[in-house]
Order: sequence, then C-alpha cells, then structure tokens
Amino acid sequence: MNIKEFKQAGHWPTLLSAFLYFDVSFMVWVVLGPLSLYITQDLHIPLAEKFTLVAIPILFGAFLRIPLGMLADQIGPKRAGQLAQLVVMAAMGYVFLFGLHSKLDVEILGIFLGLAGASFAVALPQASRWYPPKFQGVVLGIAGAGNLGVVLDSMIVPALAESFGWQAVFGFLLIPLAIVFMIYSILVKDAPEVRKAVSLKNYGLLLKDSDTWWFMFFYSITFGGFVGLGNALPLYFTNWYHVSGITAGMMVAIVVAGGSLFRPIGGLVADRIGGIRALSMLFVLVSLSYFVVALMPAGPAPLVSEMAQAKVAGWGLFEMPAIAWASTLVFFIGAIGLGMGNGSVFQLVPLRFRSEIGVMTGLVGAAGGFGGYFLAQAMGMSYASTHSFMTGFLVFACLPLVGLGGLLAVKKRWRTTWGAVSGAQV
Repeated sequence: MNIKEFKQAGHWPTLLSAFLYFDVSFMVWVVLGPLSLYITQDLHIPLAEKFTLVAIPILFGAFLRIPLGMLADQIGPKRAGQLAQLVVMAAMGYVFLFGLHSKLDVEILGIFLGLAGASFAVALPQASRWYPPKFQGVVLGIAGAGNLGVVLDSMIVPALAESFGWQAVFGFLLIPLAIVFMIYSILVKDAPEVRKAVSLKNYGLLLKDSDTWWFMFFYSITFGGFVGLGNALPLYFTNWYHVSGITAGMMVAIVVAGGSLFRPIGGLVADRIGGIRALSMLFVLVSLSYFVVALMPAGPAPLVSEMAQAKVAGWGLFEMPAIAWASTLVFFIGAIGLGMGNGSVFQLVPLRFRSEIGVMTGLVGAAGGFGGYFLAQAMGMSYASTHSFMTGFLVFACLPLVGLGGLLAVKKRWRTTWGAVSGAQV
C-alpha cells in the first residue's frame, strides 16, 4: 500500500476521530463483562442470569444500530455521533452518582450501553465515505480496530473495581469519554458526498437482496464471536478455571487483543488477496479454535487463595494451572481469526453496496450484535443445563463451517458480477 497516496486519498482527522469514538464507545459497550463479576456478586445474581445480563448491551447495540444509522443519514454522522455520546455519558454519570440496586437497574443500564455499541453505524461509514474502493479494507479495519476498547476494559476495570468499588468505575470511564467527545467535535468532518434520505423502506429493499443476508450472516460469526467472547469470557474464566477477577480481566485482555490488533491486518490482507479467499481461511481457523475450546476440561480450584481478600478471589495470573494458559492461547488464536474476519467482511461490503454503505453498516453491524448476544446466551444456557460450556462452543464451532459453505456458494457470482467492476480484489 502506498502510504503517501493513502494519506492524500481521504481525511485522516476524521479517520482518527472515528477510531477514537468507536474505541471509547466499545469500551463502554462491553464494560458489563468485567464488571458483572462485581455487580452480580453484590446483587446476589446466579451464574446463568449473569450471562443474560452481559448479553443485554450486545442485544440492544444490535437493535439501535439501524435507527442510529438512519439518524446519521438524516442529520449527518457528526451530529448523530455527538448526540449518542452525550446520552451515553449521561447514563454513565447517573450510575456513578446513584448506583445500581436491582437486576432491573442493570438491565436498564444495558439498554443505554447498547447505544454505545450502536456507534458502529456512525463511525465506520463516516470514515468509509472519505476513501476510494481500493482502500476500503484498511480504512474500515483501522476504524473498526476501535474495538481495542475491550482490551482496555479487561485490563483496567477489574483493578479499579477491586480498589475503588464497581460504582466508581463509571466515573473513571467518563474521563476518556469526555476527552474523545471534544476531539471528535473538533476534528470530524462529514464527507462531501450527498447523503440519501433513508427510511425503513431502504432497509426493506436491501433485505430483499440475498447478498445482504450473506454479509449479515458472515459478520454475525466474526464480530458476534469477538464481542460475545469479550463480554462472556470473564464469567467463563472465573467459573471454569477459578481465577480471580483481575486475572480473568488480564486473560480476556490477551484474547481480545488478538482480535483488535489484527482487524486492520485482516482488511489489508483482504485488499491484497480478496475478501472471499481471506474469509474462507479465517472461518476454518475460527471453527477449529471453538472445537478445541469445547473439549478442554475445567481447571482445579485453588486450595488456599493468596487473593482471599479480593472481592473476586481465585488463582493469580502466574499461579493458575497450565490448562488455563492453554485455553487462553486457543482463544487468542481464535480471536485473531475473528478480528481478521471482521476486516475481511468490511473489505467486501463497501465494494458491493457503495451507495448504501450507511444502511448496510447498520444491518451488518446489527447482525454482528445479534451473533454476540446469542453466543453469550448459548454459554449461559449450556452451563445451566449441563454445568459445562461444551454444547455452547460446539454450536459456534459449526457456524463458521456453514459460513464457509456460503462463501463457496456465492464466490463465482460475486467475482463475475459486482466484483469484476469494483476496482479491487474480491
């Protein structure tokens, strides 16, 4: 890739701001993952219901992406992004001041956190519209790498909750939210191309196109897997391997770092060899990872925890058994496949639906959210019924293979129709 040409092709302040907006929004969206260990402990919520609670922000992030995408097309991405950030900050400020006192309170908070997840429908098309087709993979990979926020969550939130209490965490998170809001407001500039007025009819028309459904399905596997694991793995690691809350956070940070850091690489690879070929290989990698994880046994519980004074006690990072480290490695490899798969899907979407990128981002992003919701729910249901996570992981190990079959089915048609005139590798 010609770096000089890339810099001249678009508007880098908008690309940077879109990345930061998505980064802090993603951090807020998945904060219930690591915090669930502490909030549910205080509220005495059983394990199966914990998985439901961490899935609520994912579900509403999926629901809200379409209306937020429509709003962005009506009033402009910048204004829509500013409004969404203000609402999320207001919700975070309320919890910081008044706390959460029931399961219902947590569920309502999850709805507002879902609006942070809906930022996907603003940030990605905001960056995409500035760049030509040949740079779409790397541009959307960079903007989408904002999901690095889950890494920061996993590393920092448990330590803050242990030291200051989980309620104070919401106050700490307001600091980066406010800083990014100011940067975004100053630097972002909407692309000069004329936006089309969008209504539900536009979504209905796209849903009649089979390609839309394929992209939605592919993204429900890749992004759904990434965000679902980001939210559910703290519960999985603390219960399956008996690690402490801080250790679980570090394990999740290692895992999701693979998905976050490799997303731009996935877009770059897709630009070079074509999104279809890249995604096909990545689906195989993801499927194998899920199958291995499904068969891994639980780890032993510590006899005497050296972290007995911790709010969520268990093995320390360098004390935990080898099986826990092995599990982290397998998840890390799978997350690399998921992250690169995200970049590969969004190398293809703008090539097929350039003029409808805002609407398609909402639809595809929503499908990714639904995929994450069902992964977290599947883990909870699997444990509730069998006291094991095997069934849930086996289900999600099969989905990438179905996705691979779908790619083989559409490959020839895509490459000989819109792919042939796209000006990019397909």
